[in-house]
Amino acid sequence: MTEYYIPSNYLPVLILLIFSVFTGVSVLVFGYFVRPKRSYPEKLTPYESGIPPVGEPRYRFSVRFYIIAMLFVIFDVEAVFLYPWAVAYNKIGLYGFIEMVIFIFILLVGYIYAWKKDALTWE
Repeated sequence: MTEYYIPSNYLPVLILLIFSVFTGVSVLVFGYFVRPKRSYPEKLTPYESGIPPVGEPRYRFSVRFYIIAMLFVIFDVEAVFLYPWAVAYNKIGLYGFIEMVIFIFILLVGYIYAWKKDALTWE
């Protein structure tokens, strides 16, 4: 028979996981018993910012919306890579600086390309 060994370093993580699941389930169960259960048609209708919805709920977004969203994600990823580089700048030296300049240059070329294609204009 195989014996399983759980390292003692993971015990706090296990306790936190059990506590978190217990807290989440207990809050949901408590809310189920405490909240009012009166539902009526007006309460069940959807609303947008406190006013009745206008138009179709399945509105088609422009492709520009998705392009701008993708560009936003790309430049957020760039920012995520810049923080560790700035923290470790003294240790990585000139080699790391040159690599980051190349990385920023590639992103700058992509930004200029999107700008020239009018991908950043919102109509």
